[in-house]
Amino acid sequence: MKHTAKKILLATLIVLCSCTKLKDDSYNQIIAGQFEPTAQDLASLVGAAYVNWRIVLNGWNGYARIQEATSDEAVVPARPNGWVDGGIYRRLHEHKWTSDDDVTINTWGRTYAGITNCNRVIYQLESGAIPVTSGKEETLAELKVLRASYYYVLCDVYGNVPIVTDFNVADGYLPEQRTRKEVYDFIIKEIKDNIGLLSDKNDKSTYGKFNKWAAYALLAKMYINAEVYTGTAAWSDCITACDAIINSGKGFILEPIQRNLFVTENENSKEIIFALPFDETYVTDWNAFDIHMQTLQPASQATYNLKSTPWGGICAIPQFINTFDQNDARYRDNWIKGQQYSAAGEPLNCTMGAYTGKPLAFVNEVPGIDLSEEIHGFRLGKFEIKQNANVQLSNDWPLFRYADILMMKAECLMRDGKAAAAAGLVTEVRRRNFTDHPEKAIVTAADLVKGSVYNYGLRNHLNQTIEGGDNVQYGRFLDELGWEFNQEDRRRQDMIRFKVFTKKAWFSHLPNGDYRTLFPIPRIEINKNGNLKQNTGY
Repeated sequence: MKHTAKKILLATLIVLCSCTKLKDDSYNQIIAGQFEPTAQDLASLVGAAYVNWRIVLNGWNGYARIQEATSDEAVVPARPNGWVDGGIYRRLHEHKWTSDDDVTINTWGRTYAGITNCNRVIYQLESGAIPVTSGKEETLAELKVLRASYYYVLCDVYGNVPIVTDFNVADGYLPEQRTRKEVYDFIIKEIKDNIGLLSDKNDKSTYGKFNKWAAYALLAKMYINAEVYTGTAAWSDCITACDAIINSGKGFILEPIQRNLFVTENENSKEIIFALPFDETYVTDWNAFDIHMQTLQPASQATYNLKSTPWGGICAIPQFINTFDQNDARYRDNWIKGQQYSAAGEPLNCTMGAYTGKPLAFVNEVPGIDLSEEIHGFRLGKFEIKQNANVQLSNDWPLFRYADILMMKAECLMRDGKAAAAAGLVTEVRRRNFTDHPEKAIVTAADLVKGSVYNYGLRNHLNQTIEGGDNVQYGRFLDELGWEFNQEDRRRQDMIRFKVFTKKAWFSHLPNGDYRTLFPIPRIEINKNGNLKQNTGY
């Protein structure tokens, strides 16, 4: 991340750090006498409301863990050096999480913190505490759409949550719980009411911010999941939102090579619609963006000359890897596999467990959620790991990208009976991944409506069952989403939409109730607010 976005992030962090020096701890009101903002401060204050998104997504045991570790794509098995942590990763995999698990609590708290930051700046602007005359309405619109994006997370994970839009509330205020449908309607209204005031630029001045095109992408995300969130599909509305971006003329294109989108210096990618900026110089939270530390084994430090020793842990579920065509560039580029070498080309060996001293060669095998060694499982490598990387990576996270817009439109066309048109869009996305075998990029309408190639069923050292994926409606399209968007913290959401998440077995997971499409309201929140009722099943 560079240029304007980096400057805004740095200014934001300076403002946040400066605020910790205030002696007055009244965080629910403005201390106007101690802070006189200028027009330049406004960008920093607004930027502070964006910071929470990276914490929500990549903070330890948060939204990313909910989307990936509960899915048929990735698993965090017990390793020789631990990775049991009270059984949380196993509970996620087996769909046995509780209202007391930190994943449940963290995602709720971090997301509402983002909402509170939005409400705070909105209040400051509307009350005049920040004396802005130029661009006030546009800034308010941006903040309201940003706030809606946080509610998108809450709607997706918890469903029935309070809607809080005020910052200056009375002591003891306890918000009322809303239905998932009410939360959905609120998000849609907030986006549609404010999208006309957002910038239509797509350049460095809007990078990492909610401009009009990021708002349309968020709107499309809501519409494509409308049937899950409300019981009523909105396929045509999703297509309309996607077409606004496709026909915008703002230069959005697919990267010629997918891996270019995930390199360390990816801020100039024309495929990015909305990114979360990361830079190891300024974003120094221990777990800010540390997926390489969570997936690589200790000896892998020598491969990348990392400044800290990796911890091992998360890997791909072998059944998921088996769905890939090995001529697919995404199979080659997204996963770390085979014999591992130092940066100087020397073969590496395992350093712990039963394979100590033997070659560190990642294989597409994992004995079970309760048992694995250093060699077991392909490792996550979609985001470039640069030489001499810190614990924190500097790659920006493309939360919304152009390939997703094309695929959302394709999915809606397919579900609306227009599989031929959908196949053309899917083929467009696939072409860059089969340059050596261009014929394999072509998808037909008949292909697209087939079942999944995922061979579902238990696959561990205790149980082996065969379920297959032929009976998954539009399963081939779900496969396409997995191949294109693996490791991007969305697999759970896609599986729910294709009615697989609570129906199929995989690896060490058995179905554990349809109510598991939602997470429970954290027990500590219910104890604090008597207006909250627990989600069904918990």
